[in-house]
Amino acid sequence: MARSQKGTTRPVTRSEMAPSPPEESSPPELGDYASRVLDVAESIPPGRVMAYGDVAEYLGEGGPRQVGRVMSLWGGGVPWWRVVHSDGSFLAGHEREAVRHYRAEGTPMRLDADGRPAKLNMRLARWSGLSPDGTEHRITPS
Repeated sequence: MARSQKGTTRPVTRSEMAPSPPEESSPPELGDYASRVLDVAESIPPGRVMAYGDVAEYLGEGGPRQVGRVMSLWGGGVPWWRVVHSDGSFLAGHEREAVRHYRAEGTPMRLDADGRPAKLNMRLARWSGLSPDGTEHRITPS
């Protein structure tokens, strides 16, 4: 029972019993791993790409899903189109914008029968990264 303004009791309404809606949750705080993933994404040269697993291997930590999670939460501020699926397929829902970037940067793509971009040519577009000492870091192709 709830108390009315006049001090009498009344039945509690359903809306008063329902829990309040959860507050908008913001993404978790950017941690060291996420920061390093974004640093790698920023270091990929125009016209080149790294697969999610390549980034994890380069860092020596995590895996493709962890890198994908970082990119989905914080990747908007870096060249996200350069971190891709290992098969070269485009990120669902972002195909047009990504292809626009790939064309502008000269990223090698495979075309479908109609001459439209179908996916990235990973053999030519994949970048292995640079080790901290400046030598090229070898990533084993998947």
